[in-house]
Amino acid sequence: SGLSKTVAENIVKVREETGQFTTRAQLKKIPRLGAKTYEQAIGFLRVPGAKNAFDATGIHPESYSVAEQVLEVAQIDKKELGTQKAEEAIAELDVEKLSGVLDIGVVTIQDIVDTLMKPSRDPRDAFPQPLLKTDVLKMEDLQVGMELQGTVRNVVDFGAFVDIGVKQDGLVHISKLQKRRIKHPLEVVALGDIVTVWVEQIDVNKGRISLTMLPPKDQTIEG
Repeated sequence: SGLSKTVAENIVKVREETGQFTTRAQLKKIPRLGAKTYEQAIGFLRVPGAKNAFDATGIHPESYSVAEQVLEVAQIDKKELGTQKAEEAIAELDVEKLSGVLDIGVVTIQDIVDTLMKPSRDPRDAFPQPLLKTDVLKMEDLQVGMELQGTVRNVVDFGAFVDIGVKQDGLVHISKLQKRRIKHPLEVVALGDIVTVWVEQIDVNKGRISLTMLPPKDQTIEG
């Protein structure tokens, strides 16, 4: 999710000092949790009992407005999430029709609908497992240029986070998903996809791994 050990410890420290978090936005004030890291990690960080029910789900804040529209069509209030009534109403939605009405991709709508139906479920638990290298267990085992298999754990506007078997997920920037230019990562990958990646950069101190899905022979982008 992009959180370093230091940031994770700071989150625990602030929670112990000030009490339980009530919004995801409060995490922006965590020491050493910068804006970029917040954006990358927040979809994985849930706030039980949050003021905004979406903060307790796997929905990324940048998709809250779409989720609101989905619930409006289903005639369900956010406070009803997790109830049988909400699950049944959301299950009745026509995802393809909803995609056209909201002008949002089918994959994105389906992900949001699935999450709203089971707001406490972590979709990553059901993902198939890639063939991980047995000699790559931590960041220090990685080498630039190394070819790996991984599972797409999160998709955001600027790229996709891939689990390659070490503690930190690696980021494949949108420009490194494929040779052709694309408008959004969901054109190429979806949550749960097993992909082949190559290691581009490793920053052990910051806990960041940069990956590419472009084979070594395809490192330039076509116009």
